[in-house]
Amino acid sequence: MTTSNVILVFTTTCTALIAGLFYSYSYSVVPGLKSVNDSTYIASMQSINRAIQNPVFFAGFFGALILLPVSAYMNYSQHPSLRFWLLLTAAIIYLTGVIGVTVVGNIPLNNALEKFNLLNASKDAINLQRTLFERPWNNLNTVRTISSILSLVLVIIACINSGKSDLEFSK
Repeated sequence: MTTSNVILVFTTTCTALIAGLFYSYSYSVVPGLKSVNDSTYIASMQSINRAIQNPVFFAGFFGALILLPVSAYMNYSQHPSLRFWLLLTAAIIYLTGVIGVTVVGNIPLNNALEKFNLLNASKDAINLQRTLFERPWNNLNTVRTISSILSLVLVIIACINSGKSDLEFSK
């Protein structure tokens, strides 16, 4: 087991954990919250958004961000292999489709929701806040889900690829 392969195992694990998180959220939490009233929805999302900010989540979320390009770099050679290109593509997709979407889209929506004072809001204000938050946030989460799964698939393919360049095979 080489250092590169050990890093690839950790890369795969972090990427899989995040893909699983977004996937399970999209197909369990989102449908579950769809049926609750507006106040319950706002309170639930505020609570979820606070709870997810923890070391275990950050380890996987930022672990994949760091380890994907590290794995790509460790598999770079003068004649880059398919493994390198798969890992580089996975890193780019993760950086843009997961990290970028989170930073530019989901976090600003979460911050606006956090500032919303549910206790002093009217029923109409609560309904408006949900309308402003729910669909955009869910759409962005769908992008993160697809991006993280696509990154994971590319990493898995990289894991089963020999890592040798076409030139090395022709020798």
